[in-house]
Amino acid sequence: MQIIALFGPTGVGKTDVALALAELLRARGEERPVAVSADALQVYAGLETLTGVASATEQAKLEHRLVSFLPLDATFSAGQYAELAHAEIDGLLAAGRRPLVVGGTGLYLRAALTELDLRPPPPEGARERWTAALERDGAPALHATLTRRAAWAAEGIDPNDRQRIVRALELLGQGELPHPGTGEPPDGPSQLWSEELRHPTLLAGLTMEREALYARIDARVDAMLTAGAREEVRKAHAAGASETARKALGFDELLRDDVEAMKRRTRNYAKRQLTWMRKLAGVRVIDVTGHDPDAVAREILDSGAS
Repeated sequence: MQIIALFGPTGVGKTDVALALAELLRARGEERPVAVSADALQVYAGLETLTGVASATEQAKLEHRLVSFLPLDATFSAGQYAELAHAEIDGLLAAGRRPLVVGGTGLYLRAALTELDLRPPPPEGARERWTAALERDGAPALHATLTRRAAWAAEGIDPNDRQRIVRALELLGQGELPHPGTGEPPDGPSQLWSEELRHPTLLAGLTMEREALYARIDARVDAMLTAGAREEVRKAHAAGASETARKALGFDELLRDDVEAMKRRTRNYAKRQLTWMRKLAGVRVIDVTGHDPDAVAREILDSGAS
């Protein structure tokens, strides 16, 4: 039995397509497909609105795993996720249940589907030193430091992207900073783009015309606000959300009550997701513009699911 994996930018409609896939699979005789999330932030209980976790109604139609299981003050890594995802996927396949791996975090998708030698944590104290410098001097100053030490790396990072700047400086100190244009570390090709998978997988990449996608993103942000995302973020902040949890799109922006900045950041993130998608080996790219989820699901299944 193949895994079916769905990847695409935020707002493109991955959850709707996963629900349609589940319905079609059941109509074809598969009783119990299960969605396995490949999203770095949907793991947190208490950020469901902000991160777009499937609603209770949607989860009643399709079971979702690896969502809403981690407390807000916990840190989390791709390595930890990989262990959990492999266990979930292997267990489902052993039970004869179809895994639908669904997500927009490229590294997590690859971690779920492949065996990655994920990068080790930074040396003890390194993150604390860079984080202290970040708080003292600000993100643009650290970006300037990165520019002096590795201009090619700084070019691919927004001067205000706190998390990516700190991580780049950490990796630079370890001699493991991948080139943003190739995704490759200095010592050789990255496993991220390997064709080797743990199990047979049909990988569908969902895309949409840019203007339509951006309109959906803006509408999605507005809907999140109506559903209480602003209050959710403030509650998470007061509860001591970890640095990892605070990476959620819109977390910092909503603390500042800057909705337009949240929309801009989300659109920029969607661009990066599309860049990831173009690099994925074996991906079947499907333009969903103007197509309903049922039609997209049928196209995916008819393209080779077994």
